[in-house]
Amino acid sequence: MNTMQNTKFVSSSQITRNWFLIDASDKRVGVLASKITSFLIGKGKPQYSSNLNFADNVVVLNAGKVEIHDRKKNSKVYTRYSGYPGGLKKITYDKMMERNPKYIIEHAVFGMLPKNKRGEEMKKYLHVFVDDKHNLNKNIKFTEIKW
Repeated sequence: MNTMQNTKFVSSSQITRNWFLIDASDKRVGVLASKITSFLIGKGKPQYSSNLNFADNVVVLNAGKVEIHDRKKNSKVYTRYSGYPGGLKKITYDKMMERNPKYIIEHAVFGMLPKNKRGEEMKKYLHVFVDDKHNLNKNIKFTEIKW
């Protein structure tokens, strides 16, 4: 009796993408980013394959109400460098929260994604909004994530 099992490969046309809705109010940035990253990478799907993009769409609401540990509020600094002498720009967490709260979540999530072409593709499936309203299609069926 032959009991050989065959591996079934998934093509990119067979991938189904779900929509997840996450409310970020009163959530810690790191915990939130790791949960979002698991949806973007898609490792929880049974047909996961490392060479394909299995990213689900993730919509994050209330990015302006996200929390960070008290010790880190004073020490967290976002930096960017233009490449020119004297081109180092530093922005503290509080100022970044006033200017662009979306960046805080995006920066944390993008740091956890792979640094290759697949990681760049996964970034397109993250949608972050500052308040509790989004401008996406109203016909989308969201799965609300609560924890």
